[in-house]
Amino acid sequence: MAEKTLPKGYEPADVEKRWYQHWEETKAFTPEADPERESYSIVIPPPNVTGKLHIGHALNMTMQDILCRFNRQQGKNVLWVPGMDHAGIATQNVVERQLAAEGVSREDLGREKFVERVWQWKEEYGGAILQQIRRLGASVDWTRERFTYDEHLSKAVREVFVQLYEEGLIYKGDYIINWCNRCHTALADDEVEYAAKAGKLYLIRYPYSAKGGSGERLPDLVVATTRPETMLGDTAVAVNPEDERYKDAIGMEVALPLTNRTIPVIGDSYVDMEFGTGCLKITPAHDPNDFEIGRKHGLEALQVITSRGIMSDAAGPEFAGLTTQEARKKVVAELKARGFLVEVQDYDHNVGQCYRCKSVIEPHVSTQWFVKVGPLAKAARAAVADGETKILPDQWVKVYYNWLDNIRDWCISRQLWWGHRIPAWTCEECGELTVSREDPMACAHCGSAKLVQDEDVLDTWFSSALWPFSTMGWPEKTKDLEVFYPTSVLVTAFDILFFWVARMMMMGIHFMGKAPFSDVYIHALVRDAEGKKMSKSVGNVIDPLIMIDKYGCDALRFTLTAFAAMGRDIKLSEERIEGYRHFVNKLWNAARFVMMNLPESMPADAAEREVEKTPGVHHQWIFHRLEQVKEDVASALTEYRFNDAAQALYQFIWHEFCDWYLEMLKPEFNGEDDNAREAAQVAVWTAFTEVLVLLHPIMPFVTAEIWAVLPDTAGDDIVHAPYPAPRPGAKNEAAEKAMVLVQETIVAVRNIRGELNIAPSKGLALMVRPSDADAARILEENRSMISTLARLDSLTVDADITPPKAVASAVVRGSECYVPLAGAIDFEDELARLDKELGKIEKELAVGAKKLANEGFVSKAPAEVVAKEKEKVETLSDKRDKLIDLKERLAAASQE
Repeated sequence: MAEKTLPKGYEPADVEKRWYQHWEETKAFTPEADPERESYSIVIPPPNVTGKLHIGHALNMTMQDILCRFNRQQGKNVLWVPGMDHAGIATQNVVERQLAAEGVSREDLGREKFVERVWQWKEEYGGAILQQIRRLGASVDWTRERFTYDEHLSKAVREVFVQLYEEGLIYKGDYIINWCNRCHTALADDEVEYAAKAGKLYLIRYPYSAKGGSGERLPDLVVATTRPETMLGDTAVAVNPEDERYKDAIGMEVALPLTNRTIPVIGDSYVDMEFGTGCLKITPAHDPNDFEIGRKHGLEALQVITSRGIMSDAAGPEFAGLTTQEARKKVVAELKARGFLVEVQDYDHNVGQCYRCKSVIEPHVSTQWFVKVGPLAKAARAAVADGETKILPDQWVKVYYNWLDNIRDWCISRQLWWGHRIPAWTCEECGELTVSREDPMACAHCGSAKLVQDEDVLDTWFSSALWPFSTMGWPEKTKDLEVFYPTSVLVTAFDILFFWVARMMMMGIHFMGKAPFSDVYIHALVRDAEGKKMSKSVGNVIDPLIMIDKYGCDALRFTLTAFAAMGRDIKLSEERIEGYRHFVNKLWNAARFVMMNLPESMPADAAEREVEKTPGVHHQWIFHRLEQVKEDVASALTEYRFNDAAQALYQFIWHEFCDWYLEMLKPEFNGEDDNAREAAQVAVWTAFTEVLVLLHPIMPFVTAEIWAVLPDTAGDDIVHAPYPAPRPGAKNEAAEKAMVLVQETIVAVRNIRGELNIAPSKGLALMVRPSDADAARILEENRSMISTLARLDSLTVDADITPPKAVASAVVRGSECYVPLAGAIDFEDELARLDKELGKIEKELAVGAKKLANEGFVSKAPAEVVAKEKEKVETLSDKRDKLIDLKERLAAASQE
C-alpha cells in the first residue's frame, strides 16, 4: 500500500483516495452474517438522492464511522448499511425545474414518461452525495447499498401498507391536511416548519341577525383574525361557555359580512378568553383546530380556497379567481368601506411553511390516506420508557414523549408522481376499494376488471420508516435480519426525531416485534465561530468538501470530534480545522522520527516483552499514561463522549508522547549502549503502534498510511488491528509522580530562559534544594535527562545548598530551584531591552485606554469589538506589571 519510508510532508489527497479505494476493493467493511459473533450494526440516515454533503452530514458520518471502526477493534461483527432516500418532493421538484428549462411540463410527458425521466436523472446526476461520503472515510458496506425505491424495498413498502390496511390502521378519508400550493401535495404535520413573521391582526364586526331575548339589540361580536380572506368560509363564531360576556350569545346567529349568509354562535371550551376579543371565527375547511371544532358541532366545511391557492366559487363572485393575497386586500378594503373593519393591529406570529420549498402552507380539506398512529405511538413510547431503547442526551426523551402523546393520525398520501404509488384500486363498477400486494386483475368485491389505481404516492418518510429492517431483507427472513436486527445505535440530528426516528420506532416494533435501535444518539448543531446558525444567505457556511481539499479529511474529522460534546452545539471555524491539521503534521513528523530510529524489523520477541518494565522512568511513565488513555478513550466512545476521546488523545500524543517521550529517547537512540537502544526501540514501537490504533477511528487515513510502513506492520491494514489489550502491570503511580517532578523542573528552567531572554544554546547551572529525600533521589536518578532537556552545564542537588545572590528562582513541588545569573546574562543589556519593551507596551496601552475612554466608541462599536479592546488592554497591563517586577529583580541582582 505505502512506501517503506514516509515523505517529508503529509499530502492527504493522494493518501485518502488510495486507501479508500483499497478498502472498497478488499471489502474491508463487508461482514458475514455470523450468528456466533457479537454483532454491532448501524443504518445510515439515508441522505436524499438530490443531496450534497454539508457540515451536519460530516459530523453525523464522522460519529458513526468512529463507532464502527472502534467496535471492529473490539472484535465485533460490524455492519454499517449505506443508502439513499428517493426524496419524493425534492427529486420531483429538481426534474420539473429541468423540464421547465426545456419548455416542457410533467403533464406534457405524462406519468410514465415523467417517472422514466426521473430515473434517468437519478442514474446520471443523483447520488453524488454517496461519493462525497466516501471522501469522509465512511467505513460502510457498499455491497449492501440500498435505495428506498429499490425493487426489494418497494416490496417491503407494499407489504407494510397492505398489512396496516388489513389491520384497520390505514384508512382513507376526508380530513384537513397541510397543503403546499407550490409542490401541489399534502404534507404531514411534522413536515411543516414555523417561522416568525410580522403580520397584522384584523378586528372585524359580526352583527347579530336578530335582537336578544330582552328585545334589545345586543352589541355586535368582534372577532380577531390574521387571515381575513378566510372569513368567506366561516360557518360559526365560537365563544367560551365560561365567558360572562357572551353567555347570552350562544345559540344566536350573526350575519357574516360581505356574504348573504348567517352563521351560528356556538359555545366551546377550546376558545381562549384572553386572546383578542374572546370571539373565534370558525373556518373548518381552512384551519386544523377549526376543523376539529366543526366536526364536534356538525358544521359544514366550506372550501373557499382551492388546491392552487385561488379563491373558489364558494367565496362568492366578487372574490372567486383571486389569489389569497389579492383576496385579502379586497376583503379588507370592502370591510373598511362597509363599516365592518374595527381595527388593524401589528401582530407577530408563527407562519407554517413547506420544509422543502418554504412556501406558506394552506390548511386544506381533502380525501387522503392516513395511518391510525395511536396504537403504534403507544408501543414506541413504551420502548423508551421501559429501557428497551435509550435516547441520548436524555433531554430529548421528554420531547419524544410529548410528541407521541399529542400525535395526530399521519397523512401518508402525496400528490406526486415520483414515489411508491399507493397499492389501492377503485372499481368503476361497484365503487369499492381493492388493496393488494400484487396488482389485481379484478375487483375483490364484484369481480369487475374495470379498476383504476389511486393516483397518489406514499410519503417518502413512510418508506424510510422501514429502513432498519427493509434494508436487511424484510419481509423475507434473512440472515442479516437474524444477526444485525435490532441495530445497535442510530446517530442522527434532532430535526428528524419526529420525521424519522419515532416512525422507525413505530414500524420496527410493529413488524419486527423489537425496537430498531438499542441507543438513539442525537447530536447537536454545527454553528459558526460566533455560535450563529450557518446560512448561505448570511455567508457563514463551512463546506466540508472545501475543508477536506484544503486541510485533509483527518483534520476535519478530528476537529468535529474534538468539539462534539454531548448536548452542546459545535462552534466551528476554519481556523480550528487548520489548527488540527497541525496535529496531523505533528503525528506525521513523530512517525518519521520513530521510523528513522527503528530497525528494518523488530526483535522476534518484541510483541511479547513487558515493555512497562523497561528501565528508565520515562518508559515506565509513558506506558502508565498509555494505559490510562486506552481506558479513557474506550470509556468515552462507549458512552458517546466523542470530545473526551479526542481531547485525551490530543493531550497524550502532542504533549506527552511527542513533546516529552520522543525527546527523552534521543540519548538512548544516539548512545553507545546497544541494549538500552534496543529496549528503547521496542518500547517506542509498542507505544506508537498502540497510539495509531487508538487514533485510527477518528483519523483513519494518516494512521493507515503510517501503520503500513512501520516494521512488522508493513503490508498490514490497520482496519484489522484490534484495540490494544490491557497491560495491568503498566499502572505505575510512582513513575508518574517522578516524571511530574522531572518535567516541572525542566519547565522551570525553560521558563527562566524565556523570561530573561537567554539563548537556548547557552548552558546554565541549576541548583536544587529538594523538598525531601524522595525528591532528591528522583532528581539524581534522572540527572542526565534533566541536564539534556534543560540544557544545563551543571546540576547540583543538595538539601544544604546556598545559592548566590544573583539568581532566578522557582519552586517545583516544594523543591527550590535556582539558576545563577552571573555569566548567564548581561544585566545592562537585559535592563535596556526591558525598558524598550516597556516603552512599547505603554504606548499601546495609551491607545487602548483612549479608545475605551471615548464614549462614542464604547456606545457605537459592536459589543464584541469593545470586549476585544478591553481584553487587549487587560493583557497588556498584566504583561507590563510582570516586566516591571522582572526589571526590579534584575536591577537588584545586578547590584549584588
